[in-house]
Amino acid sequence: MADNDFTKGSIPRNIMNMAVPMTLAQIINLLYNIVDRIYIGRIPMEGTMALTGLGLTFPILTILSAFANLFGMGGAPLCSIARGRRDQERAGNIMKCSYTLLILTAVVLTVVCFVFMKPVLYAFGASDAIYPYAKDYLKIYLLGTIFVMISLGMNNFINAQGFGKIGMYTVLCGAVTNIILDPILIFVFHMGVQGAATATVVSQGLSAVFALRFLSSPKAILRLNPREFYLNGALAKEITAMGISGFTLAATNGAVQIVCNAQLQQFGGDLYIGVMTILNSVRDILTMPVTGISNGAQPVLGFNYGAGEGKRVKQGIRFMTISCLGYTALAWLLVVLFPEIFIHIFNSGKELMQAAVPALHIYFFGFIFMTLQFAGQATFVALGKAKQATFFSIFRKIIIVVPLALILPHAGDLGVNGVFLSEPISNLVGGIASFTTMIFMIWRKLEKK
Repeated sequence: MADNDFTKGSIPRNIMNMAVPMTLAQIINLLYNIVDRIYIGRIPMEGTMALTGLGLTFPILTILSAFANLFGMGGAPLCSIARGRRDQERAGNIMKCSYTLLILTAVVLTVVCFVFMKPVLYAFGASDAIYPYAKDYLKIYLLGTIFVMISLGMNNFINAQGFGKIGMYTVLCGAVTNIILDPILIFVFHMGVQGAATATVVSQGLSAVFALRFLSSPKAILRLNPREFYLNGALAKEITAMGISGFTLAATNGAVQIVCNAQLQQFGGDLYIGVMTILNSVRDILTMPVTGISNGAQPVLGFNYGAGEGKRVKQGIRFMTISCLGYTALAWLLVVLFPEIFIHIFNSGKELMQAAVPALHIYFFGFIFMTLQFAGQATFVALGKAKQATFFSIFRKIIIVVPLALILPHAGDLGVNGVFLSEPISNLVGGIASFTTMIFMIWRKLEKK
């Protein structure tokens, strides 16, 4: 059985060996929601309204993912550091404790979301016209909350053990099923948004089963028995403290979506909530390689940090940053030159296209600065710097984006453009702040060592 020792071999190769399958896994995982949006946007007569209704559910779906990050991304870096220190018992206990926390949280979230579904959706900007679409999708999606928590949360521990390809296969089996089921349930059985939600639940269920089967098999370095639960107060506290960063990053995304939808409803109406749905979808697509590389770097950085290999940690940070900067520069250029191509993926309506093109140019201006946020954030998480990772998650979204989204629409009659402008400003300010802090707090100390 391989031990996947990241202190050996080339750092860039180690990162890319993890990043390539993890990026593919990101792409595949994103297909769950992207494919839903593509098909829903093409439902005859009501595609635009259905797509807008789906957009209203994003904050809730994002918050569910945030809790998966809380315990999955919270436990995985600690697991990597423990493996680097050759403490397999601690690493295994961290994984088992995280699994138990994911299961318990899934049950609570399912109940809470069902009880407060209607008032929450209206608070997020629903109108009477689009509420039925949001409700029909969400009430089915919530039934698979436990599958979402397991597949997203436990996949981090597959990657933390160095099995990036297995992590990719975990989401691949579900994504392929989703792609097949979506058109059948939506168009053949005329289930509409309910069909899309049903396909997603079934697919996430398959991914969850695949993840648990691998982690309980002899192939895994750290073994998990899905029927046994393990809760340790001290470990739970460590996992939660470390996971707060990933949680707040996802949860604050949800908070931003709520504020932006409410502002867009006020200044532009249902049409611009549909535009924001498309912008979020394009952003999800374009950030996948950055997320894949930064996530792929984390177990490598964490393992080497735990083993005391400061020079190799620096090499990893440098490679992660430069490669992501090159990619985001190219992605930004493509958005500027070919905005219609990205919008056509989801909807071809003339009115929506006219509104979305200028919004896309504003929203993605300065896209390259997002790399600085990701690189700084990934380094803090990988090295167990929970407080710094958490602060910069909150700083960019809550301290910068939310106030700007509330203020800018009133400044100089910017209206909806003020909402879209808050994103590039936050990328610039938040990215520079995060990366600069990482250089002073981590890079220089590694240099001294």
